[in-house]
Amino acid sequence: MADDIMVRCPSCSAINRVPMDQVGSGRKAVCGRCKTDLPTDAAPVTVSDATFASEVERCPLPVLVDLWAPWCGPCRMVAPALDALAVELAGRVRIAKMNVDDNPATSNRFGVRSIPTMLVFKDGREVDRIVGAQSKAAIAGRLERFMAHAARA
Repeated sequence: MADDIMVRCPSCSAINRVPMDQVGSGRKAVCGRCKTDLPTDAAPVTVSDATFASEVERCPLPVLVDLWAPWCGPCRMVAPALDALAVELAGRVRIAKMNVDDNPATSNRFGVRSIPTMLVFKDGREVDRIVGAQSKAAIAGRLERFMAHAARA
């Protein structure tokens, strides 16, 4: 049981217990209630201006959105930490990445003036903002309070 994660079904919102060995392994997990495939991929999802609402604002999990650019050195330094957190926090927090050069509308909407900026969303609203390169531990610490609520939701 300690190696299980809780995953909310994107279709019916039921909470499902998924063995950790299924996360990121390519093995499918299905909702116990409606039999819809559950999201168990453990890589950051790429979002755009067009997909932001569906991938971030309507996500049942807390979402950390990394606003970055390929030419940004600090952004590239943070990327491995976010990749690792996507695996470790799969089913509890979604990690998303958005290239600000390709998607200016969303970064303008949220008043992003420097990168990397990481926005944390819960229930479709921005609840935290992390500006600048941070360690994996620092980012995980900021997400901790939102994960506790997600596990009970």
